[in-house]
Amino acid sequence: MKTIELKTNIMCGACIAKVTSALNETVGQGNWKVDTQNPKKVLSVATETLNEEDVINTVAKAGYKAEKLS
Repeated sequence: MKTIELKTNIMCGACIAKVTSALNETVGQGNWKVDTQNPKKVLSVATETLNEEDVINTVAKAGYKAEKLS
């Protein structure tokens, strides 16, 4: 299992609620979390099969932005 970490613009609980169904469908419930306390709003995803682009596209479909951590 690998962990993908991405910088996002997911700021609060309401934002998390908006991306939950998309991320649960793609990644699986319990396999992701967003650290809204981190200034970069880091989305962490535990996966065996997905890559960064898969996760970035899923977040984009939910109306948010995700990018590689710099």
